[in-house]
Amino acid sequence: MFGSILPGLAGPARPELRGDTDRVTTRTRQAAAVAHPAPSLAAADLDRLHAAVQAALTEFLDRQRTTLAGMAAGLAPVVDEVAALAAGGKRLRPSFAYWGWRGARDTGPGSGEDDAAVLRAVSALEFVHASALVHDDVMDGAVTRRGRPATHIGFAARHAADALHGDGDLFGTGAAILVGDLALVWSDELLRCSGISEGALSRARAVWDTMRTEVTAGQYLDLLRAAGGLPGPEGALTVARYKSAGYTVQRPLQLGVAIAGAGPRVVEATTAIGLPLGEAFQLRDDVLGVFGDPTVTGKSADDDLREGKQTLLIAWAEEAADAAGRRLLDELLGNAAAREEDFQALRGLIEDTGARDRVEQRIAQSTARARTAIADAPLSHDAKAALDALAVAATSRTA
Repeated sequence: MFGSILPGLAGPARPELRGDTDRVTTRTRQAAAVAHPAPSLAAADLDRLHAAVQAALTEFLDRQRTTLAGMAAGLAPVVDEVAALAAGGKRLRPSFAYWGWRGARDTGPGSGEDDAAVLRAVSALEFVHASALVHDDVMDGAVTRRGRPATHIGFAARHAADALHGDGDLFGTGAAILVGDLALVWSDELLRCSGISEGALSRARAVWDTMRTEVTAGQYLDLLRAAGGLPGPEGALTVARYKSAGYTVQRPLQLGVAIAGAGPRVVEATTAIGLPLGEAFQLRDDVLGVFGDPTVTGKSADDDLREGKQTLLIAWAEEAADAAGRRLLDELLGNAAAREEDFQALRGLIEDTGARDRVEQRIAQSTARARTAIADAPLSHDAKAALDALAVAATSRTA
């Protein structure tokens, strides 16, 4: 349904998840659809935003490619990797930021900001995201990302292909860390050079700094939870909030309204929208990480289980499992030697304990809360329509 409304952002309203369709999830989504009718957003608006973001990234990276080429020819793969990372994705973060600005631009001093400059400014969020993806893949030991080798895997392969000296895996890890760092540096530069006014840039910086601190802190909390800290469902939700949920919806929205110079009432509305919607987005990511179709997600459906990711799915499965189920989790979750049938057994456990149903219900409930907050927000009508459509697309996606 939303594929025709939001081309390139979301597929059918029901994700193509591995396993049998569960009746509880279907009932939950049907109830949500009754409470909140399907939104609409002109495809032209989305296409224009996507094209503007890609143009801003391409122009910026072309300049950086020239700069790095002047340093040494061997730096070409570095900028090529950032470009490859920035070329993928759904552009959700710039979309939320842009529509936050559009919704509040007539309420504050940012009404005179140039539309093209704002689009360049919010495009910088894609470099923050690229940085987080690279570093996350290193820490998780991921193999693929968006249908291509993860950055550290790709550079390790380049080390072998070029017959370089030393340990190829260490080379790949080191290169990936630096690629991620460079993407973060470039995010600052693109924001600063976007062309928005000094006042707007000053207002944006406060949100920008908070967002980047939260992302980094969230990555550490993820490591801590994997090592046994922050146990239980609340620990999983804390990691989800700071590692990805905040910088996916809440902070981008706040970045947009900060550029607009909106007042406290609008900022409060972005929190009411962003926190539940960001959580729902991350929980959908967790479900796809275990039950998604690899041909759609671009990564193996076994990766999250092999890496031992301590998501809410796992926390609720562990709570509801019997002794045999908990032994299965202990033996197979995070076991690099586990086989396909072992991961199928883990999926079955997650289904049988009701953990997947509970997560789907929470996604539906959080999405409904966010959509209600959007409807009540002191934002322009066109922005609310766009944000509502984005909310549905972000939480019913297949990749």
